[in-house]
Amino acid sequence: MEKFISVFDMFKIGVGPSSSHTLGPWLAAKHMMKRVSDLSGINNINALHVYLYGSLAKTGNGHGTDTAILMGLQGEDPVTTDTRLIAQKVQSIKDTQNILLNGVHPITFDYNNHLVFLKDKSLPYHPNAMQFVVELKDAVKTYTYYSVGGGFIETEASEDGLELGKIIEDKKETNIEVPFNFFSTNDLIHWCIKTGLPISDIVRENEKQLHSEHALEEGLDRLWKTMLDCIYKGVHANGILPGGLQVHRRASDLNTKLLKIKNEDINADTQTMEAWMQQIQSGGGDFSYILDWVSCFALAVNEENASFGRVVTAPTNGAAGVIPAVLMYAINFCNKGSQQDIHKFLLTANAIGILFKNGATISAAMGGCQAEIGVSSAMAAAGLTELLGGNQRQVLMAGEIAMEHHLGLTCDPVGGLVQIPCIERNTMGAIKAITAAQLALQSKPDYALVSLDKVIHTMWQTALDMNVKYKETADGGLATQIPIGLAEC
Repeated sequence: MEKFISVFDMFKIGVGPSSSHTLGPWLAAKHMMKRVSDLSGINNINALHVYLYGSLAKTGNGHGTDTAILMGLQGEDPVTTDTRLIAQKVQSIKDTQNILLNGVHPITFDYNNHLVFLKDKSLPYHPNAMQFVVELKDAVKTYTYYSVGGGFIETEASEDGLELGKIIEDKKETNIEVPFNFFSTNDLIHWCIKTGLPISDIVRENEKQLHSEHALEEGLDRLWKTMLDCIYKGVHANGILPGGLQVHRRASDLNTKLLKIKNEDINADTQTMEAWMQQIQSGGGDFSYILDWVSCFALAVNEENASFGRVVTAPTNGAAGVIPAVLMYAINFCNKGSQQDIHKFLLTANAIGILFKNGATISAAMGGCQAEIGVSSAMAAAGLTELLGGNQRQVLMAGEIAMEHHLGLTCDPVGGLVQIPCIERNTMGAIKAITAAQLALQSKPDYALVSLDKVIHTMWQTALDMNVKYKETADGGLATQIPIGLAEC
């Protein structure tokens, strides 16, 4: 059943490299610990086993699923945890064979035996399944969770009353009554015509049923600050990405080349973000210059994501670079950098994300990369189109164009890592979004033969038809053509 999805559900602050394989399992582990604490008390836990199924098992190592679950079991929050200490904390668990549940209750935990990757087994509800078997002093309880994409998690029926498919994410994908609920583009256009409001304001009015105006503005500012901080950190970071593929970071070198200064002259501690953005804007409007910067922004985010950095699901971690890159394009090259512009962009993008999540999927394990890069490109195209003066129908048309040219895109991560081809795909998704926006702005939607609803339906049918080896399993495509350690980087 379709539900209202808040902008703060679609855009979640978390840790890379994957929303479905990292953030979702992290949140599931945290939620499971809360359930056990409320029902039985953490101090009654004698032992705990974790079982990963399907896609989580096949690419869980490369996506950091094990790391995420261990962090969640310790009660760490992906929004606030010190990302520099993650590897150290996980290594400590492996070395000592002990884990401090919720930071307060120590139990024996043998990483090699208590966290099991069942690569040949799947659960029927969703490819991204995990089970926590908790041995209490007087009982053994099993909690089953599904990470369904974008950091959204669902659970199976259990003794504490939660039912299969119930959304349990704390920020409430909810049945709350909103004034302008929509589950299709026809619904959305209906409300736009009836009220005369742009799509961003339709979403804003719905959000005000959950949040005060001040809280909404503050939350949107926090989302953008996290995105911008991620870009800035990414363009000032050198080295090789973790995971064994020997992928060299490129955003920093590109940033240096575009600013025409030497590497050693760039110092993130002394150069302010404001000065950096002014330098970008002073470079002019040459097409290749703008194109390079859009690529640089997207690369920066997804290189940070691949390094267990802090990113915003947009709508997923693997596609986290598209929306920030397009918004940076609007700010630096279209003079659309006001707080109102940024909020409008995010709210409009959220509307498109809602349509895709309710009408198809935003999980690569369900739909391939079309469900991640394709959806993020559609969201970005819609947000940019509204910022540049497009009407409501042009906004929806931009989303349709962007997705139409991502249909059938497979998810085939080399080595199970969110690096090849994932990082570059964010640059392509961003450029397609900008192109889609420009096409929509120069078009008359009344003449369009393909609607956004039809593209969403087509994307879902394509997902259902797609062979499972192209759905984030690393069993097909590039993942089988590039031996680990020999990838061209």
